Amino acid sequence: MFKPLILATTVLLGLFGTGTAQAAVRDFPTSDAAYHNHAEITQTLNDLQTKYPTMVKPFSLGKSFQGRDIMAAKISADVTVDKDQPELLFICNQHAREHITTEMCLRIAQRYASTPSLITGRAVYVVPTVNPDGKEYDIATGSYRMKRTNMQGAGTDLNRNWGYQWACCGGSSSSPGDETYHGTGAFSAPETAAVKNFVTSRKIGGKQRITQFIDFHNYGQLVMWPYSYTQADTAPGLTAEDLLVYTTTGRQMAQKNGYTPEQASDLYITDGDVMDWMWHDNHIYAYAFEMIGGGANGFYVPASQIESATRVNDGPTDLLVQYADCPPRIAGKTCT
Repeated sequence: MFKPLILATTVLLGLFGTGTAQAAVRDFPTSDAAYHNHAEITQTLNDLQTKYPTMVKPFSLGKSFQGRDIMAAKISADVTVDKDQPELLFICNQHAREHITTEMCLRIAQRYASTPSLITGRAVYVVPTVNPDGKEYDIATGSYRMKRTNMQGAGTDLNRNWGYQWACCGGSSSSPGDETYHGTGAFSAPETAAVKNFVTSRKIGGKQRITQFIDFHNYGQLVMWPYSYTQADTAPGLTAEDLLVYTTTGRQMAQKNGYTPEQASDLYITDGDVMDWMWHDNHIYAYAFEMIGGGANGFYVPASQIESATRVNDGPTDLLVQYADCPPRIAGKTCT
């Protein structure tokens, strides 16, 4: 993936909230220089707007714990008009060390902006990094630091901080400092609160315009659907008919990318995750993708694999776009 040369490898950053300079810090390791840091994410979205001014609108969902903008972009035929049309949301990099997911969201933005025929009658939103503070910490020394959480206190696992079944079922930790610490309460992390506020803002006139959603992670090469908090196939708010839509869609997406399709809890129980909240509280058809792994510890995919690792999900995202007007249509159902 093209990466604009907008920063030197070594940059000076100010300490948020103090205005004083800290020691020079470095970027991604040289071998992974094609990856995008936070400033480069912002620049890439701005460059897309310059190239496709009617198609791309960058904006901030709000501020991270350390005060960085949580950047997003809207891609549609005419971003100046808020049309009543099906919308899709793709978020990436809830977990700081999962940098390949940021590249996935940037590919989605670049691909749909450059090929508007793929999203005719739709609006697409992408959030390349939900966790900009953790991302910057993970690469600050020029070597990866295996950071997962945000930078709030000892760190909150953003994908255990969402409001549905928060801390319910042993699928997160109540101990600050643990990698799956769920925070002091649902949406106690400013990053999850910012995404929540955006999603709820898309409910207009009593209708949620966002119909389809993917949360990208790595690694494991999985396509997953709700629920995460229980191993039961159906549960309150998820009927057998809903499950049919999920399994049909999930399996068709997996046929396109070669991943394994499964209910999220088949991997392990997770409570307070974004997918369950998107579905139960908003009736958005929500999926989680585990992309490929790489490196000695699995998380750090070599930059040489960015293009192939992200391209494999063109088909699945296109499938969701195709059925965004009525997701149950894929299973032979109708929508009112």
